[in-house]
Amino acid sequence: MAASAALLAGTLAGCGTGSPEPAASGPAAGGPGEFTGRGPITLVTGKDTTGTVQGQLDRWNKEHPQEKVTLVELPESADQQRQQFIQNAQTKSDAYSVLNLDPIWVAEFAANQWIDELPAKKFPLDRMLPAVAKTGEYFGRQYAVPFNTNAGLLFYRKDLLDKAGVQPPRTWDEMKRACAEVRKLPEGKGVDCYAGQFDTYEGLTVNFSEAVASAGGTVVDAEGKATVDSEAARKGLEFLAGGFKDGTFSKESSTYKEEDGRRAFQAGTLLFHRQWPYQWVLANATDGSSKVAGKFGVAPLPGLTGTGKSSLGGYDLAISKFAKNKATALDFITYFSSEENARTNLEVTSNAPPYAALYDDPALRKQFPYLATLKESLSSAAPRPVVVRYGDATAAIQENAAAALDGDKSVDDALADMQRDLSAAIDKK
Repeated sequence: MAASAALLAGTLAGCGTGSPEPAASGPAAGGPGEFTGRGPITLVTGKDTTGTVQGQLDRWNKEHPQEKVTLVELPESADQQRQQFIQNAQTKSDAYSVLNLDPIWVAEFAANQWIDELPAKKFPLDRMLPAVAKTGEYFGRQYAVPFNTNAGLLFYRKDLLDKAGVQPPRTWDEMKRACAEVRKLPEGKGVDCYAGQFDTYEGLTVNFSEAVASAGGTVVDAEGKATVDSEAARKGLEFLAGGFKDGTFSKESSTYKEEDGRRAFQAGTLLFHRQWPYQWVLANATDGSSKVAGKFGVAPLPGLTGTGKSSLGGYDLAISKFAKNKATALDFITYFSSEENARTNLEVTSNAPPYAALYDDPALRKQFPYLATLKESLSSAAPRPVVVRYGDATAAIQENAAAALDGDKSVDDALADMQRDLSAAIDKK
């Protein structure tokens, strides 16, 4: 997920340890290498919270009995996924074949020559949303292919907002006022206002980056310089830290990852939830697992003075430099990243597809009314800091943002320390 996450040197960056030394500052010489060898491979991905990936592999395996794909599931936490990917690469193990990477890791993995450059012409990248297709590039070369994409959305209890006579909020202040109106209702008793992903892991980097972008700022600018010593960054972090102080965010949500918040929303204890699109299908389940089926809507994230900006998430498929049977791996990525499979993923899991045409398909729009909102969010989504030493960068963000949210540092001190630590991560040789 982030994707989703997700969706971090032989140790976990999210716990404050550093990134490995990059093996190169750019791509290896030459173009895509030869992809030879056929036989069994592995698909390595974060925990499949949708329960649908194995079914897709079963279809491939039935048609390719001599080239079966085995699913290897890593932890739900994006940080822990990244740690295990890096450990496998550093030992040059062939246990991992196709890697389902958070797009923000592609630069780091390409720079360290842990993944192979791919033949870009083999994939229909021109049919994908341009910003999404570019997430697989490093120095203008294709190292990964989008499997799905992701943008944060505001899930809200439509039944309660309608009862209170208020519209979905466009700004943070409007959201707080909507919460106050809902809390006046008998039905609003025991319903918390808002939650995102606030535990100290990659989700906090995502939520902090969104808050800064939604206040008009950047975390790292186009020239690659840290830029959190700004008024916009202060406004963004004040929104997050202030939310815990004034009760807009529940205390429990300080430890929320995606699934924690999803369960709270489905239990009916959240009015607003910042979440990825996959929540749509699960929250609409009619098997008794969701108390809010048919009672919620989806809107763009709110911002300081208007509609906010999401971080760009999703998963990109890459081939491990150390894998065997790379011809099979390349063919499998072609199948797994196809528009047909993206459509199936959308229909079954409500995950965001990378292909532009699917957002305008009338049948899909009828089934998933939020697709227009999602397309709008994706069109303005901002990537997290594109830094080769991403482990150090995300650790700097997480640790200092968490200190502000917990009240251990003032907002100004947290941003000053973050600016210093981010600059060190970017400039480190």
